[in-house]
Amino acid sequence: MTVRQQNTSLQDAIWEGSVPLEIRLSPAECRVYDQADSYLIQYSRLSYLPFLLPRLRAFFASFLTNPDVESHEGWFAYEDLPLKWHYPLGLLYDLFSGAQPAHDGSSNRGDRSPPGQQSSTLPWRLTLHFGDWPADQLVQPDAEGKVLHDAFINSVKEADFLRNGTAKGIMSLSKHDSTQLWAAVQEQQRSSYDAVFQKLLYAQGTPLRHIPMKVYLPSSPSASAPFSGHLRIVQSLVTPFVHGAKEAQTIGTALHALLPALFPSRRTPILAKPVLHGAAVPMSAHVEGLMREAAYLDGWLHVGLAMMG
Repeated sequence: MTVRQQNTSLQDAIWEGSVPLEIRLSPAECRVYDQADSYLIQYSRLSYLPFLLPRLRAFFASFLTNPDVESHEGWFAYEDLPLKWHYPLGLLYDLFSGAQPAHDGSSNRGDRSPPGQQSSTLPWRLTLHFGDWPADQLVQPDAEGKVLHDAFINSVKEADFLRNGTAKGIMSLSKHDSTQLWAAVQEQQRSSYDAVFQKLLYAQGTPLRHIPMKVYLPSSPSASAPFSGHLRIVQSLVTPFVHGAKEAQTIGTALHALLPALFPSRRTPILAKPVLHGAAVPMSAHVEGLMREAAYLDGWLHVGLAMMG
């Protein structure tokens, strides 16, 4: 298989990746004693949970104790932990479900989830709320969807600025392209998405400066963040080449620079493994290649960590 074929296969797997969800209405908001039926769906890893809210509001309408709530008032929790709505589903699952990452690129095509997910964590059981918005943990979206749209576009802008040293690419998109990009994200239309995003990813006449990468590190609750499931997001300027050398930057060299205590070796995972799209990432993988072939839809490499031992 050629490199091009391998990259295409990787992108196919990422776009086809999904997680089976079982969504239940919060018992405190359900007027039926023995709870409403669950809503079952196989949902794209690249998509965002708020896109489900209109159909969930319709599905649970007859069970709601407050029939006047609107769909944008809904929020999701996993084991009482409010889930950040601006994180892609795949990232949320990798961070909080407890599933072990897949290895060696193997997969079970029948489930469309990596083999590390073929466990008691599936379906992933989430609770839907329409009341008691956790304002201390989540920003509330609006009825028109502008807050969600702006959060996504701002993330794309930040990634664009890191790659090129300027956000001129995303800022100079035509209104048609901007509308097409957001519609493609909402509807999971790969060809429409690629037609626009490739213009940002391969900006003409602009050398690649940095790799947009965030590392999500599990952290204990503290006075400033007293909630369970707290994460520390580690972010720094990651160059495509190791500083002072012509050697290509790998995920191993980048993590060693960012978190040397967790990644004492540049080549071998000892205390933790990097996880992307539900799979353990080889420490030798070049970050530029990952950015071009395996970034999330906002252009970022959202890297989770699976602790070892």
